[in-house]
Order: sequence, then C-alpha cells, then structure tokens
Amino acid sequence: MKFLPIFSWAVVLWVAKVFLLSLPYKFTLHPDTQHIFGTIGAWMQGFLGDTIGTLFANYGAYVVGSVELITSLVLLSPLVFWVLKKAGVLSCAPSRSLMHAIGGLMSSAVMAGAAFFHLFTPLGVEVIHEGKSDGGSLFFAAVSILILGFILFVANYRDYKNKVSQ
Repeated sequence: MKFLPIFSWAVVLWVAKVFLLSLPYKFTLHPDTQHIFGTIGAWMQGFLGDTIGTLFANYGAYVVGSVELITSLVLLSPLVFWVLKKAGVLSCAPSRSLMHAIGGLMSSAVMAGAAFFHLFTPLGVEVIHEGKSDGGSLFFAAVSILILGFILFVANYRDYKNKVSQ
C-alpha cells in the first residue's frame, strides 16, 4: 500500500483538472454546453415528459457542475486538512484515504451518468456541434474517471478500513 497515496493523488489531480476546467463552460452556458444538455434534455422529453426534459436542458449544467465542484473539493480536502494541521489550526481531520474513497465514489457516480448519456442518447460518443467534433474526448474522459474513480474508491476504502481495524 506504499504506492496508494501516489496513485490516489495522481487520480485526484486528473479528476479535479477535468471537473474544475469544465466549470466555466457549465456555469456560463457556453454554446457547447447548451448543445450537450439541450440534446439530452430533448431526448429526456420523450421518456420523462416535457417538464423534466426542459428542466434538464435549462439547469442540468448547473447541477452537474455543482456536483463536480463539490466532488473536487472532497478529493482535494486532504491537502487543506494537512495545511491546517501543520499551521496548528486543526488538531484532527478525516484521513486522506477516507476522503479519497468518498470522492472516488462521487466522481465515478457522476461520470457513470455522463457515460450513459453518451452511449444511449443522440449525444453520441463523439459530440459534434456546429460542424466541429470533439473526437470522443468528452466520452473518453468520462469513462477514464468512471473507472479510475471506482478504483480510487475501492483501494482507499480498503485502506481506510484496514487502518481503522488496527
């Protein structure tokens, strides 16, 4: 388990980079974001009704962006706790392995939704908007975070349980 913290922080940096760099697109309703959530919202209207589909098209980016922001904060919180402990402001804090387990599960869950929408809606694996293709980069990032987040959860949860039982 000596390599677990290194692996965990590498995954955390990847997830936080993807999530945090996408926030300006989601919170400013960039045209690409409007296309993505509008396409999914229109698809949802056929299954869940006009109200839910329209709500998702109009507010889904804010909800998903908020969950990604919270997940990033959970994943990065051990660094904040470490700094606060070193400064003498905090005497105890949740362990890195617990926070990375929780954040891994959260990131995996949100990207499971993204992968689902890429695979089973008209959005597709390769997002094409205004004649430009993303080459599948959004889908592949989602799948990588789905898998790595789950591995992060399992490995860190096991590590946490082992430390607690000792």
